Amino acid sequence: AVHNVPEGLATAIVLYPKGLSLWTIGLWCVCTSLPQPVMAVPSYLMVELFIPILPIGLGFAGGAMFYVAYDELIPEAKEKIGRWDVTAMTGGIAAIGMLGAQLYLHD
Repeated sequence: AVHNVPEGLATAIVLYPKGLSLWTIGLWCVCTSLPQPVMAVPSYLMVELFIPILPIGLGFAGGAMFYVAYDELIPEAKEKIGRWDVTAMTGGIAAIGMLGAQLYLHD
């Protein structure tokens, strides 16, 4: 799946400078994705057990993403751009665009 590409790329970026062959790097990149199909069946069978705590898990994940964006990504963007107003304007336009897309795709 497409969401596995960054994991494989991160693995390859670390292994390539170490002098491993491309076949070995490719094998390790595939190995990073093996736990997903292996755990898919047990996860599917146990999903009903976790429905009561799903809101807690999603809230935790959302809070963690917000923390990373607020504490790391926004200050780094400001540092790279050098101007706070450009960073704020870009973030605002992105937020409006995402909300607009959500409203458009809702129904």
